[in-house]
Amino acid sequence: MFNSNRNLLPDCSNSLIAKKSVAIIIWMQSKVIQLLILIVLVTTACSPRTGDDETSLADSNESINNVGSDTMVNLALACAEQYQMDNPQSNLSVSGGGSGTGIASLINKTTDLANASRKIKSEEIVNAQANGIEPVEFIVARDAIAVIVNPNNPISQLTLQQLSDIYSGKINNWQELGGEDRPIVRLSRETNSGTHVYFLEQVLRLGDKNDKTLFSTDTLLLPSSEVIGAEIRSNPNAIGYDGLGYVTPDMKVVAVTASQLGDPDFIYPSSETVNDGTYPIARDLYMYTAGEPVGFVKKYIGWIYTPQAQEIVSDLGFVPILAK
Repeated sequence: MFNSNRNLLPDCSNSLIAKKSVAIIIWMQSKVIQLLILIVLVTTACSPRTGDDETSLADSNESINNVGSDTMVNLALACAEQYQMDNPQSNLSVSGGGSGTGIASLINKTTDLANASRKIKSEEIVNAQANGIEPVEFIVARDAIAVIVNPNNPISQLTLQQLSDIYSGKINNWQELGGEDRPIVRLSRETNSGTHVYFLEQVLRLGDKNDKTLFSTDTLLLPSSEVIGAEIRSNPNAIGYDGLGYVTPDMKVVAVTASQLGDPDFIYPSSETVNDGTYPIARDLYMYTAGEPVGFVKKYIGWIYTPQAQEIVSDLGFVPILAK
């Protein structure tokens, strides 16, 4: 018979079993407490960040938007690729569109870095300041603008004045320059291109700020260096100009001189002739920031001046800034 007064558990108050039972209970309680602490820590780490936490998160995400010069786009892409390989936490987005597009994006606060193959214009600085932007300029490389023709064209040298007369429409046949009786087909970059602006100011207008000479109305305005190169290769009547980094062996580079006297020295574009100042169509290449750069932008621009980055400049046919 079942005895309700019977104590089924032994009297363990002083027994070893009692001590072990208490120890087990304490151990289980400690594990529960540890589990609760872990849950709190995980929940806190996964919860949305606000205030200063958001700033810390943004700082850890090294991201740059880089827009502008088509002349510089391959250089910008190569630099971005190398930098991201060395710094996996970084994210650099590069696109072209022309120097004017890059500077406009900087003014409109839609890019961190603007690439330009010309100096920023005074009116662009005014527009930037009106929008609360103070453009800061960095010369990151140098470039020679090569004058190029079809390999079958016998012309191998031209003066700056002859180039001005060709592109302004005063000279229209290769025969006038000692070549064959063929019409001259003029190729140029589009007006938004920094290379176009530089060529207009330094070649057509021969550096005279008061000169208002314009490109001949039949000049073909082409959207990219690649399109100019393709036309030069296929058209024996064409003449064009492009950054030295875009010249390939299947184009003919014309030697150029600024002199009009006697038997002048005609110079081919190269790193050496840019650095010694003998090639007359050379320029600086720029990056612009909205104010003095800080954070990741400052870090990246600093890297651009390192030997590693300037070696990329040289490898792509431009002139390293460290060699100036």
